[in-house]
Amino acid sequence: MEKYWENAISFDAYMEVAKQRAENPAENDNYTDYYELGLQRMERTLKTFKVNPEMLENLKSKNFDGKVLIISEPWCGDASATVPAVSQFFAAAGIEVKIFLRDSDPSLIDQFLTNGTQSIPKILLLNSDFTVKNVWGPRPKYGTELLKKFKENEETYPREEFYNDLQVYYAKNRGADAIEEIINLV
Repeated sequence: MEKYWENAISFDAYMEVAKQRAENPAENDNYTDYYELGLQRMERTLKTFKVNPEMLENLKSKNFDGKVLIISEPWCGDASATVPAVSQFFAAAGIEVKIFLRDSDPSLIDQFLTNGTQSIPKILLLNSDFTVKNVWGPRPKYGTELLKKFKENEETYPREEFYNDLQVYYAKNRGADAIEEIINLV
């Protein structure tokens, strides 16, 4: 895990990668259409996110002395709604946070598959010796319930409605559920 940590980037550098990819997408990049949307969502989250003092106290009471490694990519809708809030929250708690770009080396995400897929974001809670204490992701429980409803019957819950409901939830929740779920894993 230490090798992945060393190759990870800060949240600010992650935002720069998102901006660069939105402004100058690679020719054969399959996610070109999603960079600008992801960047808009991340910027909105950063403008509206406020650290919850009760959650901060709850985390501090757990005496976590590790680090947070996030596996993500700026094109991902779930990540664009979650990563900024999680990064800001843990940084406010004095816990170092880095982001590992999933597509730069799939060997990390391949250790943390979700139902056989490389779903992101994945939040790795690392102990001070870089062992994995716990893993969260790729979305809060409510988002997972929406996905399950969509997959059970796309005719009664169409893709567009699912995506809309998920993004409305993310916009209103501002990362609170994700942060609470992650704190419970510390």
